[in-house]
Order: sequence, then structure tokens, then C-alpha cells
Amino acid sequence: MWIAIVNVVLRNLLAHPEVSEVSEFRGSFGLMAFHGGNLERTTDVIAATVAERTAASFYGVIQAPPLRRHVPSIHFDPAHSPKLTAFMNRVDTVVAVHGYGREDLFADVLLGGRNRALADHLAHYLKAGLPKQYGVINDLDEIPVGLRGLHPAKPVNLPVNAGVQLELPPTLRWNRDARNWSDHENTPRAPQVALLIDVLTEAIRKWEWSTGATTP
Repeated sequence: MWIAIVNVVLRNLLAHPEVSEVSEFRGSFGLMAFHGGNLERTTDVIAATVAERTAASFYGVIQAPPLRRHVPSIHFDPAHSPKLTAFMNRVDTVVAVHGYGREDLFADVLLGGRNRALADHLAHYLKAGLPKQYGVINDLDEIPVGLRGLHPAKPVNLPVNAGVQLELPPTLRWNRDARNWSDHENTPRAPQVALLIDVLTEAIRKWEWSTGATTP
């Protein structure tokens, strides 16, 4: 009964006129942002831009303002979305970009998900490339349980190689000069967002090179 209700909620969200479900097929590496647009702001821009720069595939669910409907990622079931099904059939490794906010972790990037080798690889580049005011946590024991992204039903863990749940704090997504979320409602890109995109692009290119991944 509960699963049926949740599936109706997901289908209703995807059918909402203020929601865009986007899928772009390139390589077998994928980036996702299914809480994008006006929900976890800036996440879809980061994921889509990195995907384009690395010739990776992209899947996003983007909510236009003022809509803010949160469907937990565990309930993004490919069985109820042909576009998500096609994306999952395309990729073998993913990074799912999320936004979160906690007072005790207000400037920390969290790397969860079941592909711990990829999480450690991304963490290495993020620690070296981001300004020092941003922490980077890839030790699962230091990540709050609800943000670890380990449930097998989460989209980030569905591909054969699973993936990394990349949780970004508000301070990293906020444009302080414009006093709004970066890349949101015509707000210019914040310098730290541009830097994050550059760092992720380099890290994913190096990962694909080191694993011998090729673009189909």
C-alpha cells in the first residue's frame, strides 16, 4: 500500500507542468540531479555542466519556482520513469549531485554512495582543488547516516559499478555577491561553483582514463 502511494507521488511529480525530466545520453559514466531546479538549487547546473564537459550522460529532474516537492531518492524507481530506465541502461557508474543543509556541517562536501573507490578519488581532487574553508568528508563514519547514500534502491547505487552521492552544502552553492543561489533565477555563477565544476571535470576525466572507460 505504502509503495503504491509513493509511486503515485513520483509519477505525479514527473507529470507536473512545472517539472522537467531531462535525459542526455553520451558515455557510460553518468551524472544525476533528481532534486534539481528550485528544490536543491544549483545541483542540476553542476551535474549537467560536468556531464557535458566530460562527455558523460545526464539525468535530471528540475522543478521551476515556486514548486518545491521533495520525493526521497529511494523512491525514484526506474520502473515508473522511461527516461530514468533508459539512463540506467546507458550508464555503469554515476555521481548523483545533491544539496543539503545542516548547521553542524555548513561548509562540508560529503561523499557517500557505494562506490568507495570513486568517492576516495573525487575526495582527493576536491581536497586539493577547493578553497580551504570547504571541508571534504569521504569517511562514511563521519557522514550522518541519512546522508550516506548506501541504500541499494537509491538510483546512485543501481548501475553495475554503483556510484557516489555528492552532497553539497549551501555555502558552496550560494552567490554571496548576488545574494541568491548560483545559476538560479538569472543569478550569475558563483566563483566557487565554477571552481567546483572545473575540479569535478578533471577528476572524472582522470577516473575514466585510469579505468579504461570509453564513450559508447
